[in-house]
Amino acid sequence: MVLLGVSEVTLAVILGTLLAIVYALRVLVLMERRIARIEGHIENVVAKIMKEELKIEKLEKSKKRR
Repeated sequence: MVLLGVSEVTLAVILGTLLAIVYALRVLVLMERRIARIEGHIENVVAKIMKEELKIEKLEKSKKRR
């Protein structure tokens, strides 16, 4: 059985904390990428809906003129 001194334990705690921070940052970056992709999809859907809305408005205007 190996007994660790105070400096080894402190170093292990610091190293573990740093690794946890790096992992958390990695997860945050991945989540940000997913959210950006979702926002892109939402923008595409909104653009399609706006296009359809403009078509409907043009049809309504042409029907009112008749």
